[in-house]
Amino acid sequence: MNALAHGVELFNGHHFWHAHEAWEELWLKSSGDERTFLQGLIQLAAAYHHVQRGTYRGAMRLFDAASAKLDPFPAGYGGVDRAVAVEAARRHRTRIADDEEIDAREYAKLTLVNG
Repeated sequence: MNALAHGVELFNGHHFWHAHEAWEELWLKSSGDERTFLQGLIQLAAAYHHVQRGTYRGAMRLFDAASAKLDPFPAGYGGVDRAVAVEAARRHRTRIADDEEIDAREYAKLTLVNG
């Protein structure tokens, strides 16, 4: 399993810090659009890590940063369909801004696509 797929597996298993670390290895070697896209995934994972820890201010900042990085990319970019996850993250960002808790069963999921 490659590092991208491993990170997706970790993310979907709610191991957000470890997903962040898996993708960071790729990010350090990347450039251009790939680097920006990976940074968005890393920020999305970090946002959910903050949600798990209850540090919602940091989560909101990272949800915003992740959306700004990921939004310009087409669906399936880099072999990852993140559209559903980004939409869930937007809803979660709004809810935590309203002091609502997010149940772990609601956390976003990423999907790998054949590319």
